[in-house]
Amino acid sequence: MSVAAPPDEAQGVDGPSEVATPGLERQSERAKARQGFLLGLPAILYLLVFFVIPLGIVVAYSFATRTRSGRTELRDWNLNAYARLGDDIVLTVAWRSLWVAALTTVICILLAYPLAYFISTRSAVTRNLLLVGIMIPFWSNFLIRTYAWRVLLDSDGLVTQMVQATGLSDGRILFTTNAVILGLVYGYLPFMVLPLYAAIERIDWSLVEGARDLYANGWGAFRRVVWPLSKPGVVAGSILVFVPSFGAYVTPAILGGNKEGLLGSYIVLQFLSARNGPVGSAVSVVVLGVMLLGTLLYFRSGGKNL
Repeated sequence: MSVAAPPDEAQGVDGPSEVATPGLERQSERAKARQGFLLGLPAILYLLVFFVIPLGIVVAYSFATRTRSGRTELRDWNLNAYARLGDDIVLTVAWRSLWVAALTTVICILLAYPLAYFISTRSAVTRNLLLVGIMIPFWSNFLIRTYAWRVLLDSDGLVTQMVQATGLSDGRILFTTNAVILGLVYGYLPFMVLPLYAAIERIDWSLVEGARDLYANGWGAFRRVVWPLSKPGVVAGSILVFVPSFGAYVTPAILGGNKEGLLGSYIVLQFLSARNGPVGSAVSVVVLGVMLLGTLLYFRSGGKNL
């Protein structure tokens, strides 16, 4: 004969408990999504007002019409501005910008990888001090630091005098492509070091020891173990350096004097001097497209796991 369970045991001490059902789970998920949306609403509104709407205006201007007086009128939508992208001057500026951005990225990789490797293999105290040193440039304004390089690279500046004393160059460094690349490398080198450090610091060094136990030399262990595992950091750092270098304006304007025009300078020229808003907007859209493509490549390469 079975004995019925006491009411307290059948229903619980505090009464009947709720049984999890698909309906209750969906309701809980909707409540969490609503709460997350409300928390992110200020940021969403900020991005909408200061990013999405201005970007929409730029895209609309790229299809607009430029009058003879230089005004941009949102009528007679056309692709004339995009047709101008095939002009020789635009292609020349684009290829020069691409070359400068690529060279800046390569130099940053060559300088940042040994530094990131060194930092990641130090003790915790030394590592933190070195990371603070990497972050110090962010404590001052980028424009001020660029003007400081202008003083150093001037004809009587410290860097120019040192270069001339070594006999490497007897000419002026300021207002040249070399000065622009030097300024870009200085400005964006930390953006290469930090992702590389994050990738190298997470490497399981027992794998390197295993490779050495299997008779791999130092270069072989690096090529087969360290480099593949640090590749997400290389990709992330390359995107963070290449994208802003491709559309840079401040550094070429201050250190290059706009003599070697890049896309950023060309866009400003179209808006302020040539008063050709549609062409300037079209070039801006193309630059934004390159940046978006770089970001997508970054995520497809596994950079999101950093």
